[in-house]
Amino acid sequence: MLHSPITAIKGIGQARAKALERLEVSTVEDLLHYFPRTYQDRTKLTSIIDLKHGDQTCVHVVVLNKVTERRMRKGLAVYQVKLGDKSGTMTATWFNQRFVMNALEVGKAYIFFGDIQVDRYGSSMQNPIYESVDHAGRYTQNIVPIYRVNDGITQKQMFTAIENAYGMVKTQLTEYLPDWVLQAHDLPDFSQAILNIHFPINADSFLQARKRFVIEEFLLLQLGLLRIKGQSDVLTGLALPMKASVSTFIKALPFTLTLAQQKVVKEITADMAKPIPMRRLLQGDVGSGKTIVAAIAMVLAVQNGTQAALMAPTEILATQHYHSFQKLLERLNIKLALLTSSTPKKQKDAIFEGLKTGEIALVIGTHALIEQNVQFSKLALVVTDEQHRFGVRQRAALSDKGDNPHTLVMSATPIPRTLALILYSDLDVSIIDQLPPGRKPIKTYTVTDNYRKRVYEFVKKEVVAGRQAYIVCPLIEQSESTDLTAAVAFAKTLQDGALYGLMVGLLHGKMKPSEKEAVMQAFVNGDIKVLVATTVIEVGVNVPNATVMVIENCERFGLSQLHQLRGRVGRGEDESHCILFSEAQSKLTKERLAVMCQTNDGFKISEKDLSLRGPGDFFGTRQHGLPELHIANLFEDMPLLAIAQDIAKVIREKDRQLELAENQPLREKIERSFGTKWALPTPAPF
Repeated sequence: MLHSPITAIKGIGQARAKALERLEVSTVEDLLHYFPRTYQDRTKLTSIIDLKHGDQTCVHVVVLNKVTERRMRKGLAVYQVKLGDKSGTMTATWFNQRFVMNALEVGKAYIFFGDIQVDRYGSSMQNPIYESVDHAGRYTQNIVPIYRVNDGITQKQMFTAIENAYGMVKTQLTEYLPDWVLQAHDLPDFSQAILNIHFPINADSFLQARKRFVIEEFLLLQLGLLRIKGQSDVLTGLALPMKASVSTFIKALPFTLTLAQQKVVKEITADMAKPIPMRRLLQGDVGSGKTIVAAIAMVLAVQNGTQAALMAPTEILATQHYHSFQKLLERLNIKLALLTSSTPKKQKDAIFEGLKTGEIALVIGTHALIEQNVQFSKLALVVTDEQHRFGVRQRAALSDKGDNPHTLVMSATPIPRTLALILYSDLDVSIIDQLPPGRKPIKTYTVTDNYRKRVYEFVKKEVVAGRQAYIVCPLIEQSESTDLTAAVAFAKTLQDGALYGLMVGLLHGKMKPSEKEAVMQAFVNGDIKVLVATTVIEVGVNVPNATVMVIENCERFGLSQLHQLRGRVGRGEDESHCILFSEAQSKLTKERLAVMCQTNDGFKISEKDLSLRGPGDFFGTRQHGLPELHIANLFEDMPLLAIAQDIAKVIREKDRQLELAENQPLREKIERSFGTKWALPTPAPF
């Protein structure tokens, strides 16, 4: 029954099922794990005479008259009823809810709950929740869970659906945490925790249930990731020792590596010298020099007589890497190729043959690298750039083309080190936390629409001085449901208006690869002076002559994404500027944008982004291929994470393969969690 579709639950028809599916709830089990986002304490009862404006409370009242109906205009009907207790009377009002006319009986006692309004006409509630006194205790006079819902399902319907689901399966809910874990940390068992998280009798009951589920989620994540890492620890790979030719290559570079780069190169080359496949994350802020570190690792692989491949998420970035590597490797006799979906067939076939024979030692490409036709002679190193943009299957598919190759995944999205070690506990983590000398901080400003004319004048001034600018919009085409600036229409408006006389280009994700490449090349060449784009330029685009980044509707982006976009400028010798347009007035938005103006440190920004927005959007676990965290918060629940890590350590020391009877349910749960959202091409033993 747990894995039955939600339509098996009483009261869930096709329409409501579709609404739940939009919330990613498709089975009975999914619904039970759809935890409340918060709770309302509806236990407080207040007499009408004591009601204050702004209160949120319950009142025990009697219905004094029949519900009246008033048609205000087409599409708007108002329903009102007078309520009373011994201390006075009040009014309840509903809009377009005709059913209340037959739902309330005159002279009968009810508990009403809602927000209190007090004016010269007395006290009132709008759209209150109510129950008859005989049945009170479900939605009133109780601690009531509040769920994230949509247009297809109300809070009451969600509550009832979960109540019915629990009634269906409560005798089938089995425990999968070992008894010693529950006892050592005073945790409720699974069935009790499900009951208390959805239907708490007091604050302590749901806090204990939440503690259990947070520890459980962290434990599953830790053990699952350690399982993935454990698979590599027992594999045998190619040992690629350091070569004098690689040291010569490093010394011949036209710049000196920073101390942070030197440290990371030592970590990577030490890993590659071992006969155990490296699994390392290379993390660094925008412009910290990750690409040259990857190039050194790839040269090391080639100098050991093997092949290396670098996979990038976009053709623009892959092409840029290819040109960068051509310059870096021009003194070395290394055959290099670029493989993307738009590579001509004749050229593709030649690359396929060159990789198969080993004539091509180093290849840079997009998803085209994982096509079936791509075969390597001796692939020993796989590098994935902007790894969070690839699914685990895609990364694994490239690695499977070699015999347990070393793996280096790169990310320019800074994550606080402690959290990186959690999220990537299946990887060893290297961090470049130092920028090359000479990089000037990018001056960042937040402005409203009132400054638009001045901003465009500034853009024109920079272009006249020989420089270039980006203008980023959150949408491609205008939508009727939103007034967010759309790139297509906006580019034309600027070309015909404020930036008339300048060559304005347009770049977005729906363009054909050849079109995108042509636009980017024109921007790199300086033919396009102002590039209007969507976030397709967030990653990897490198135009040192660009000095201005203007971002429209900046409140629509996370801080880390804004930081990535800002990183497209400030790559040359000239002073650069980032201008953030926002009309948002919320305190949270202002606080977030203030962080952008105060610092250029991506790690500090990521800490703030995490604390303000929470981990869901920030980590994008779905992109990583990890099971999603339904209740745990990677920022607020660090103490519980530490407990989960200690539990994981004890379990692995005692029973690494989870073969003991007490750990079998836990193992099955892990395999289900990772099996659906992190399905490896060939499932390995735990």
